[in-house]
Amino acid sequence: MKILILLPTWLGDTIMATPAIENLANLYKDPKITLIGSMIAIEALKNHPKVTNTYVLDKQIITLYQTLKKLEEFDFFFSFRSSFRAGVIKFFISSKRKFKFNKNTYSYGHQVQKYNNFINNSLNIKSIPSNLLLNYERKKQDKKNKLLGINPGASYGNAKRWYPEEFAKVAIDLSSQYDIVILGGTKEEDIGLDIEKHLINKGVNNYQNLVNKTSIQELINKISNLDLFITGDSGPMHLAAAFQIPTVTIFGPTKDNETSQWMNSKSAIVKKNLDCQPCMRRSCPLKHHKCMKLVKASDVLAEVKKLS
Repeated sequence: MKILILLPTWLGDTIMATPAIENLANLYKDPKITLIGSMIAIEALKNHPKVTNTYVLDKQIITLYQTLKKLEEFDFFFSFRSSFRAGVIKFFISSKRKFKFNKNTYSYGHQVQKYNNFINNSLNIKSIPSNLLLNYERKKQDKKNKLLGINPGASYGNAKRWYPEEFAKVAIDLSSQYDIVILGGTKEEDIGLDIEKHLINKGVNNYQNLVNKTSIQELINKISNLDLFITGDSGPMHLAAAFQIPTVTIFGPTKDNETSQWMNSKSAIVKKNLDCQPCMRRSCPLKHHKCMKLVKASDVLAEVKKLS
């Protein structure tokens, strides 16, 4: 059975699709799965034992078309994307049965459930989504102290970002108990440096600033070795859930009932429940950003204490 899967674009969505992908992979005897998608998505899932081929899709139309023409015929094609571009990709795929996720059809419930319902409805089955799954052999790091991860960025937009001085206050308070690693991706160096400056000003030196300095595989390994993670609603948050890392997440404009950590018993959420939440906007439409400004380091530290 040859199956082609177009992965979600973003890291977090890709991780949330893993229970559905696992149910699909276990449905057939010896399936041969090919993954196509963004570099981030492919890097996260390329180690699955039933994946035989992977292709990173280029944004350039000509290069994308050339890649799609190389693909063989498949028994099934599943797109976990709902965009117009995903529809174009679907058109060029040679497959007997093709299915494309529709975000308007699956508009309620957690994103993990939405993806799993998409597979269930496509194949007329009744599978249940289990834990997030990363086929990654954890490489244990030698460390004298417990390790705290700080993830201040969020790819979706500035509205999801908590403030660097508050992240720093949390790190400073916990620095006697944990060594600290600041994590993040491209275009997040400034906020990482802001946190670093606050740590230096308070004499904290047991930290590493690894913002935009890790590959996806290195990021996975770093997160898998954490003892505690403080983050916003982000892709790394879902990586932490896959490894059951104790995590405190600050939610602002997004829907925690849809994108919170899935099946992590050591997870806590900090949010203010304002009338304007969740607005689901990339920047605050009311220009006050109170959903994040009102969250203080003390709120996060209180949840850390509950998790310990």
